[in-house]
Amino acid sequence: MKTVTIKDVAARAGVSPKTVSRVINGEDHVRPEIREVVQRVVTELDYRPNAFARSLSSSRSYLLGLFIDDPVSGYAADVQHGALIRCRERSYHLVVEPVDLNRSGWQDHVRDSIASLRLDGAIIAPPICDAPELIALFRESAVPHVLMAPSAEPEDSGAVRMDDHGAAREMTDYLIGLGHRHIGFVQGPENHSASIRREKGFRAAMTGAGIMVDERFVLRGDFSFRSGLELGEALLHGPDRPSAIFACNDDMALGVLITAIKRDMNVPDELSIAGFDDAASSRAAWPQITTIRQPKAEMAAAAVDILVDPAVRRKGDHPQTHLMLPHALVKRGSTGRCSQK
Repeated sequence: MKTVTIKDVAARAGVSPKTVSRVINGEDHVRPEIREVVQRVVTELDYRPNAFARSLSSSRSYLLGLFIDDPVSGYAADVQHGALIRCRERSYHLVVEPVDLNRSGWQDHVRDSIASLRLDGAIIAPPICDAPELIALFRESAVPHVLMAPSAEPEDSGAVRMDDHGAAREMTDYLIGLGHRHIGFVQGPENHSASIRREKGFRAAMTGAGIMVDERFVLRGDFSFRSGLELGEALLHGPDRPSAIFACNDDMALGVLITAIKRDMNVPDELSIAGFDDAASSRAAWPQITTIRQPKAEMAAAAVDILVDPAVRRKGDHPQTHLMLPHALVKRGSTGRCSQK
């Protein structure tokens, strides 16, 4: 099978190879109608630019780095998928770099990655997006970077996020609307800013409804399924228990659900359970878990778009774009009207 070349694309599109190159590299000075024709032909012919040849003929590597603390988590899988698909569409490649801030020498590892890979940009996922020492390394190396779900509006960094506070408040309002007043909340890690924002949203909704939070029902988890199991036991072991439990992510919500099933509790008749993220685990459970759909893949794709934009590709430039992507409350079978007296 003959390998498709840039000349084949140019001939089919009726333009010069140079024009095809400009379209593939996202450069300016190409009319929209010409860009559309070339992109259509690239798709039709399934043309794949040679990354090595492109990097030799350019000051760019066409590589983006995804820096993340736990590359095997469900959250990471969705982020990687979104970034990979968009990189392929933009003729870039993605390199995943794990960063453990608790491991000595992590700074040297990041410096080596930046130097050896000649990255054109970096996406920094939570919670390490809030580590000042890490961000400083990218600024010192003049590598454009985008933070995913940072705790605050960053300077000299792009950012993509969702409204964690508003989403958690919306979920809590939904549970209150079902008649629940004794609502438990399973927190995430203290070092994860999204977890903090979600708890604040939960508390804001309870306060807004004139309901006092029972601090016995607010317990700290670590986003893992195991912590959901353990905290489910703590919340459900006695007669005085919540009628609904809102977990800060779906893995912990699944742990609570399994604990309830082990105790022969009917969900949602005896206990409503809600999560956050719309992870695969929320859809695989029975009943399926009511959750907040976090646009993880879309956030990663948006981060790629920011980094490959011609306006921020020049060495030393840092993206200033800050995007807020919409979430959605997904109602499923794990929540129902409160039957608790």
